[in-house]
Amino acid sequence: MKLFRFGAPSHEHPGVVLPTGQHIDVTHFGEDYDETFFASNGPERLAHWLDSHAQHCPDVSPDTRFGPCVKRPSKIICVGLNYAKHAAETGAQSPAEPILFFKSTTALVGPNDEVIIPKRSEKTDWEVELAIIIGKKASYVELDDAMDYIAGYAVHNDYSERAFQLERGGQWVKGKSADTFAPLGPYLVTKDDVPNPNALRLWLSLNGERLQDSNTDDMIFDVPTLVSYISQFMTLLPGDVISTGTPAGVGMGLNPQRFLKPGDVVELGIEGLGEQRQTAVSYH
Repeated sequence: MKLFRFGAPSHEHPGVVLPTGQHIDVTHFGEDYDETFFASNGPERLAHWLDSHAQHCPDVSPDTRFGPCVKRPSKIICVGLNYAKHAAETGAQSPAEPILFFKSTTALVGPNDEVIIPKRSEKTDWEVELAIIIGKKASYVELDDAMDYIAGYAVHNDYSERAFQLERGGQWVKGKSADTFAPLGPYLVTKDDVPNPNALRLWLSLNGERLQDSNTDDMIFDVPTLVSYISQFMTLLPGDVISTGTPAGVGMGLNPQRFLKPGDVVELGIEGLGEQRQTAVSYH
């Protein structure tokens, strides 16, 4: 099942993509895709509700704005240097354990919203990533049980301001949390429709030039490992997002380096999960 949210920012409604590809409005189901929805077995309840209500749901126009596919999660946890070739392009050794950092939930936006280059930024960079959406409360999860805690997957562009991240001291979160730096969606694809999240092609283009083109099989730490590992250090709540790292081809890793300028167009996608498109604009 593919879930999406649509409408004006902060006023989104829930939607579902039917097997025919038809996008429908499921507002009358009465719930948004938030922590309560996932904690109460929402996807299964919604699927059951659709059996008798789908034919009465209004269509959603393809021109409608998509919002982030999850309503404000409690946290966005990101994994650094989790692709072998990306670690190599940055000159870093592959980490012995996952590198974790947070991204502010205020960075969350829709998949096709503008990306705002922050005030005084000169090094805004792109990162296509597979996002895991947690389906139930997870703490001290065993590796063999980790997949049971996943609701589904989505496309995430982990925008980063490299000077803020790496040249200003402290932790990476400063370079990761600007407004619009977390486009998520368009779809949350439930895990039953993603047989192997560790074998998905993912790509990103800048102004039509393909810069990232890889597969999640290049991850150093795979999906179940990340869920289990992170749950040893914090409780994951339903609806939380884990962004699993980016492959090679980021602006910081190019020679010469390249960063976003106003008017640049970033397009990205992951096999089976959908595509995003953002236009870069200056802060004002």
